[in-house]
Amino acid sequence: MARNIVETIVGALVLVVAGAFVFYAFSKSDRTGPDGYEIVARFGRIDGLKRGADVTLSGVKVGSVTGFSLDPKTYQAVVRFEVSSNVELPTDTNAKIVSESLLGGMVVVLEPGSDKQMLRRGGEIQHTQDAIPLTELIAKFMFGSTGSK
Repeated sequence: MARNIVETIVGALVLVVAGAFVFYAFSKSDRTGPDGYEIVARFGRIDGLKRGADVTLSGVKVGSVTGFSLDPKTYQAVVRFEVSSNVELPTDTNAKIVSESLLGGMVVVLEPGSDKQMLRRGGEIQHTQDAIPLTELIAKFMFGSTGSK
């Protein structure tokens, strides 16, 4: 009987420690809260971009990619991302997909324009720059050009 009580106490202790780890992980995770707003941008290529990737402005994370889809009419990738509500973006903002590092993933970099009018919830960034695959850059460096005329 005493053995069952010890096993129960040890089991409860394991559950408490696991709960503490889960709480700590959620409290320290870098996620955009519900106070953000979603905007979209269209790209010709989004090679390597993943859901949850960072959206940065001047090197500071201001949001994350929430999803993407293919526009069946234009065959462009439509990228949806959440931006923090305390960040206002002009309507002429540029968005480009760049590599985070040589071995890292892709991120969306925002470059604000100078327009006085701001993007609203559900707005679309018109000026975009596609992702450039690393293999294309290497081929351009080695062979001069990848396109034929």
